[in-house]
Amino acid sequence: MSLVGCAQAPKPLYFWGSYQAQVYDHFRSDGKGPLEQLRLLDEQAQKAKAASLPLPPGFHAHLGLVYLKLGRDDDARRELETERAQFPEGAPYIQSLLDKMNGGKS
Repeated sequence: MSLVGCAQAPKPLYFWGSYQAQVYDHFRSDGKGPLEQLRLLDEQAQKAKAASLPLPPGFHAHLGLVYLKLGRDDDARRELETERAQFPEGAPYIQSLLDKMNGGKS
């Protein structure tokens, strides 16, 4: 006897795309510069939106750090706060980044 079924694979929890490769490139000394990273992260965000999937943990924090490198502090703060709201388990780390942005003040 054989059983045949048409089960669908479960929908992924997050849209990872090439995010993990981008983080790897970021930490390599010969990785892509912040403008190229920003372009790639924006592409990933658009693909996630089109797939109706949330972005993975760390995405907004990484994007915030890229904005910070570009001197776009308001954008960086917005992304870090988005990360903290979506993934409260990382709040202490995100708060430490925000504190550094504020010159060590909470």
